[in-house]
Amino acid sequence: MQPTKNTGRVAGLLYTVMGIPAVFTLVYVPHVLIVPGNATVTANNILASEMLFRGGIVCQLMNGIVFIFLVRTLYRLFDGVDKRYASLMVTLALLSVPIMFLNELNQVAALTLLRGADFLAVLGEPQRQALAMMFLHLHGQGVNLAAIFWGLWLFPFGVLVMRSGFLPRILGILLIVNSFAYPAVTLASLLWPSYVNVVNRVVFIPELGELWIMQWLLIRGANLPLAAAAS
Repeated sequence: MQPTKNTGRVAGLLYTVMGIPAVFTLVYVPHVLIVPGNATVTANNILASEMLFRGGIVCQLMNGIVFIFLVRTLYRLFDGVDKRYASLMVTLALLSVPIMFLNELNQVAALTLLRGADFLAVLGEPQRQALAMMFLHLHGQGVNLAAIFWGLWLFPFGVLVMRSGFLPRILGILLIVNSFAYPAVTLASLLWPSYVNVVNRVVFIPELGELWIMQWLLIRGANLPLAAAAS
């Protein structure tokens, strides 16, 4: 088996491993525990399912760690295609990692408030619940900020796929389209928050661009053209 194909499958595996906890912590946990606009119900949900909430925090940290190794593997795969674009891909991708890690402090702060540590005795329960809701809201905004780089790194990634010769060009096109979807949601949340749901519905299909490259790399790997393999 060609080294490039092996590297492609490793990247596909890391992409898949990263995607599973991402869905859990960014979609499932908030959907189950957080009730927008209702601090009391949200607080009760978190305290009743504290391990689920803590698991979401841990999964997000694991997601960031796996993402680092994914980007390193992709660099190995594409540095021979265009080193400048490969370096840009790595830079834009890794900028999201410290944002993701620091953003989890908002989740930790919310949990600390809801558990009512001794030094928080000066605050009544409604105040602590309201503050916890604020930190959960800040966490959501932190995800939106990280999403800027989740989108930007896909542009050089898509260009590399298109130029590679060992992956279908359509996968690169889908990644480039996907690169505009994440920042669009972020901009909407900051400039036109009342239209965020509309924008989310519009970009849902483009946001699936990563899913196709993930599956292709995992199942097929990265096949060098015969001429390149023989040289």
